[in-house]
Order: sequence, then C-alpha cells, then structure tokens
Amino acid sequence: MLHTNSSLTIAIIDDHPIVIEGLQKILIRDLPIQEIQEYHLGGDFITYLKNTDKKIDLVLLDITLPDISGVELCREIKNISTETYVLGFSNHNDRSLVMQMLAHGASGYVVKNASASELITCIMEALNGQITFSEEIQKIIAKPSASQLKSIPPLTKREKQILQMISDGKTSPEMADELQLSLFTIETHRRNLMQKFEAKNTALLIKAAIQLHLI
Repeated sequence: MLHTNSSLTIAIIDDHPIVIEGLQKILIRDLPIQEIQEYHLGGDFITYLKNTDKKIDLVLLDITLPDISGVELCREIKNISTETYVLGFSNHNDRSLVMQMLAHGASGYVVKNASASELITCIMEALNGQITFSEEIQKIIAKPSASQLKSIPPLTKREKQILQMISDGKTSPEMADELQLSLFTIETHRRNLMQKFEAKNTALLIKAAIQLHLI
C-alpha cells in the first residue's frame, strides 16, 4: 500500500499523443508527481521495466495498442513488478475485457470518457490497494453477465408462482388445493420446471433457483 501524499512515478501507455498530453496535465495538477513516463508501445515499457531498479507506482494502460493486447501486457507487467499497480484506461467498456484485466492483476478500469475527478479517485484508490472502477464501469459490473442471463430459463407467471411454493416446502396436493388446479396440472408444471433448470430432483431445483436469485 502506498500513501498518496508520496511523490509518484506513473507510466502512461497509450498510442495517442493527445491522450497522453491531457493525462499529464491532469496528473500534474491533482497528484504529487515525481515523474510521468510515456510509452506508445507496450514492448518498450516491458523492456524498460526489465532493465530498471526504479519503482513504477502505477501504470495507466490502454487496452488497444499497436504491438500487444493491453490484457496480455497487464499480465507481463505484474509478473515483472508485482508492486506496480495497473489501471485499464480505454474507450472499450466491454465487461469481459474488464474481467480479463482483473484476472491478470489489474487494480481497476477507467473509461476514457470519465471525468478528471473520477480518474484521480480511481488512481488514489488503486494506490491504496483497492479494486476500483469509473462510474460507467461500476454500472456494467453490477449488471448480470450475458452468460448469467442466458442461464436463467424463461418462466411463465404460473411457473414462478409454483417455484416459490416449492421453495416454501408445499406439496403438490397443497399447491393444487391453494391454486384450485388439478394435481395433474401441478405435476406438469413441476416436470417443466425440472426440465428448464435441468434439475434431477427438488433439492437441485431449489438450489439452481437460489443461485439465479429467483427465490
């Protein structure tokens, strides 16, 4: 953990000079900067990192670079210098990219349309050992992923009702009586639920429904 009142050495890896220039102005204005390094190619930074004893406190890393994927570069940076914090800094707001960056050791992710105050907040949080995201990314992370959504089977209103009653421990005869339906109809709904959730028994059905936050 690094106190943000210390003098910071920050590297910016981005192939757009105007982006780097804008970032430098913000960083110098709002943080105690000792040095800002700029790189247009990921390979150049890796070469530097392998041949220096100087500590780089934080890297602002674009995801799309001419020579290497930012995701792969993040992994290499963390392998060489575990104490260097990495923040993804990109136009891309794809959830899978964010998750890949985190899996490779990044401390967070900021979209380039974030405000200067958001960026500084994220940098300070990263330097203090937190996982951090700009507001747009926070909203994307909070939503269920596409794979999660695909795993939720489409249920009719009646099936949802019966699923809840099953989780409440009610028997088929009790459900038939309460809903004024035939026992055959209730059993048909139960079979349909089992098929949709690919559950072999009631316990697995309830477990799957709980995992998907349906009950």
